[in-house]
This record gives sequence, structure tokens and C-alpha cells, in this order.
Amino acid sequence: MRLGSVAGMDILVLGGTVFVGRAIVEQALGRDHTVTLWGRGRTGTELFPGVERLVGDRDTGDYRSLGGRCFDAVVDVSAYVPRHVRDVAAALGGAGAHRYLLISTGSVYDWSRAAGPVSEDAPRLAPERGTEEVTGETYGPLKVACEDDAGELFGERATIVRPGIVAGPHDPTDRFTWWVRRVASGGRLPVPERLDQPVQVVDSGDLARLVVSLLEADRPGTYNAVGPADPATVADLVDACVAAAGRAVVPEQVSVGADLDLPLVLGADTPWAVFRRDASAARAVGLTATPLERTAADVLAWDEQRGSPPLVAGPSDEQLEAALS
Repeated sequence: MRLGSVAGMDILVLGGTVFVGRAIVEQALGRDHTVTLWGRGRTGTELFPGVERLVGDRDTGDYRSLGGRCFDAVVDVSAYVPRHVRDVAAALGGAGAHRYLLISTGSVYDWSRAAGPVSEDAPRLAPERGTEEVTGETYGPLKVACEDDAGELFGERATIVRPGIVAGPHDPTDRFTWWVRRVASGGRLPVPERLDQPVQVVDSGDLARLVVSLLEADRPGTYNAVGPADPATVADLVDACVAAAGRAVVPEQVSVGADLDLPLVLGADTPWAVFRRDASAARAVGLTATPLERTAADVLAWDEQRGSPPLVAGPSDEQLEAALS
């Protein structure tokens, strides 16, 4: 085992070919660690030539490829239900992984009892163990159960990272990308009536650097991973996209609701504490802070390179036309 070294760790990544996992693998390889990927082998097959790939399936519980293997650290990007955590622990056994790092979520917090800035010890939702159906309602409680099982099974060998909204190239959600592309198109830009609403996103590169730094330091604990470093608002988000795109826009305030949903804009019933999470603990142990303008520029370049396909987030053209009419 080589935990605590700055290079040469053997890292197993469960789910390392899509967005967050991809960024973590890139960072680990760039810092001279050995990475093994585990998954069904259906996505990103062209990525990371030369990296060992083990085939398995969390849905069916097929972890046979992990039998007898030992790793300095495991990064679990794809655990969504507590069974996933328990299955990994069972497959690797007591000596199969020195450190287990779970990518969790800020959705574990009970926002009805939270007030900003929200630190890692803020109240969480009750754990969900009665279903494995991941929905908007069960996602957070299922992740709470994942966190609890990670702590129970791995003890001080467990590390929990709770990212906020992640932004960067290869983002499949398009939430941040919608703003970048919309601003880059110029002209009229729909914005919410409250431009002072807080916005927190974490650059995927910053998140990846934090994860690898935590592994290198063999550091336990729980960490909020949010950005940028200075508090930002919707107005700041627009300004960053304008600077990245080099295009002028005409912001027009619109009423956001059932007929118009703007990405990253909170609903009337959602507390602003959602975007007021405290990342001081993570910053103290390695969370870097890419400027919002730099993240926007990186996303714009990637979006243009991929041909600007239809986005999966944001209002339709018809909804925008109606809102701006």
C-alpha cells in the first residue's frame, strides 16, 4: 500500500467515464497514479487507452472481477443506493481497499432545517432503505443511507465528498451549459426577477483535484465541494458567461414558474440555503477555485467542439418566446 504518497497509488474508480468520474480519472493519471476502471463497459470505451478495465454490474450485483484484488483507494462515483456501498465492501473484503471515498451530494441536507452557510454537520434527511427507485424525492435520502453505510463499513477509512452543482466539459445535465450557450448566442436573455439569488457551482477540475488530494493525504471526513470561492449570484453568472463569450446580451426579467424553468434558478419554495453551502473545510484541504469566467469559457469551447447539440436542460424555444413576448 502506498497511501499518503504523492504518486504511485493504485486507485479503483467505480464509474469513471462520464463527467465527474472522467475528470477524477484524468486528474489521477496526471498525478502519476495507477487507475483501474470498473463498470459495465458500455460508455467511454474509447477513453483512457492502456488503463485496466474490469467489467461488472451493480444492478445485478456482479462484482466477480473484483475478487482477490487490492487497491490503495476506491473512488465510488456511481453508488446511488446503499446496497451499492455494501456490495463493494463485501466484494473487496477487509483488506481490498485501504480508503473508500464516496461521491455523495448536497441533496442529503434537510433544507427545511438548514440555514446558510450550511456546514457539513447541518441536519440531513432521514435515510431511505425501503426502495431502490431513484427519483427527485428519494435521491437525497438514498445518498444519506449510502453515507451511513460507508461510515459503518469503512470507519475511519471512509471519506465523503458532497459536491454541489458541477460545471465543466462533458456535463450531461446541461444546467450550466444552457447559460453559457444562451449568452453566447447574444440578444435577449431571460433572467429571473431576483438577480441577487445565490448560485454555487463547482468546476469539475476543482472537484477532481480535491478528490485526488484527499486520497493522497489519506484523509477521512466529510467535505462540501462547492464554488466559486467568492459568493456568486445569478447576475455574476451572467457576467461570467458574457466575459467568456465576448457577446453582449440584453437581460430581460421574466417570471419563473411552472411555465418557465431556468436552470440554476431556485423555485419560490426552495430556500436559498441550497446555494449557500460552506466549503471552508474542503478549501483547507485542497479544494481549488477556478474563476467562474474560466469555467464558462471551458464549457463554451467544449460545447462548440461537440457541435452544440440540443440541450437536455432549459426551456423550449416556444416557452422562451412566450416569456419574452
